[in-house]
Amino acid sequence: MTDSEPTWDSWTCPLPLRDYPTIVMGHGGGGKLSADLIKHLFMPVFENPVLAQMGDAAVVVVPGNDRDLRLAVSTDSFTVTPLFFPGGDIGKLAVHGTVNDVAMVGARPLFLSAGFILEEGFPLESLGRVAASMAEACEASAVSIITGDTKVVDRGHGDGVYINTTGIGLVPPGVEIRADRARPGDLVLVSGDIGDHGIAILSVREGLAFETMLASDTAALDGLVAEMLEETLDIHCLRDPTRGGLAAALNEIAGASGVGIELDETAVPVAPAVRAACEMLGLDPYYIANEGKLIAILPAHEAERVLARMHAHPLGARAAVIGRVVDSHAGMVVARTGIGGRRVVDRLVGEQLPRIC
Repeated sequence: MTDSEPTWDSWTCPLPLRDYPTIVMGHGGGGKLSADLIKHLFMPVFENPVLAQMGDAAVVVVPGNDRDLRLAVSTDSFTVTPLFFPGGDIGKLAVHGTVNDVAMVGARPLFLSAGFILEEGFPLESLGRVAASMAEACEASAVSIITGDTKVVDRGHGDGVYINTTGIGLVPPGVEIRADRARPGDLVLVSGDIGDHGIAILSVREGLAFETMLASDTAALDGLVAEMLEETLDIHCLRDPTRGGLAAALNEIAGASGVGIELDETAVPVAPAVRAACEMLGLDPYYIANEGKLIAILPAHEAERVLARMHAHPLGARAAVIGRVVDSHAGMVVARTGIGGRRVVDRLVGEQLPRIC
């Protein structure tokens, strides 16, 4: 066995990668299969201290004459179907997703790259709509697309268009936001209703009709994060709960920090239409992707002021305290139900809704 081969013998249950000799859709869903793929295949091959941060963005130090600069770097690929959906499209999603990943380490996004994989036969009119949407989203966040690439694949092999974006931002002095910084006694905040994006995608994909129009929540969160940091630099963790939803993001934080997280289900904001759709379809909103919401974990004495600042921002009007960090059941997320019971909120093995971001 060469040094670059995965450490097969270290794979453990549940459902280790060796039970999946080929890639399945669940490997891209943000659940247990995704985590196993990263932990047991990619990490042993590419291991280095920066990659080990395992945040939404990596923070790298660039030496300078007066002071070192800390840059946040993140990359993401977007394969949503349909390409155009209520509240957004793949172009807007590509910009917002990477801007948000950079913002989740407290950085100010500055530059993006854009890589397009186009399928032969894809209409230029549709590509023009996607590009215009990306430009509009960049302007709103004051970021620039400064480099890119275009490839074309054979008809029937590309699903129209895939987009990869890489973002670079600058981390301000004094900001230390990482997934391993949650501490017992911290409070858990969410910036608004969860599940909007995933249910909006599902509704148009499957032709489902609801009494209320469901729209994606896709939005750039850098402005909201900047205002939160103006209130206090003492924010321990930030995450945007995209693939795998609220459950996956909180499980990642609990595992990285070696703490437990307890949620109050009655405090988690879910729009009535989304809740009704989930009940009808047998879905759990905790696992539905979001594209314009964030989770914040911070000391209890800072929470009231930060929450008030979030409420004053359009993207935080529905922000709420939904739980707390505890020193028991390390690495686990537990929810207290409305009838007084408790349930474990684990990661899904795969994903409830594929191809949503």
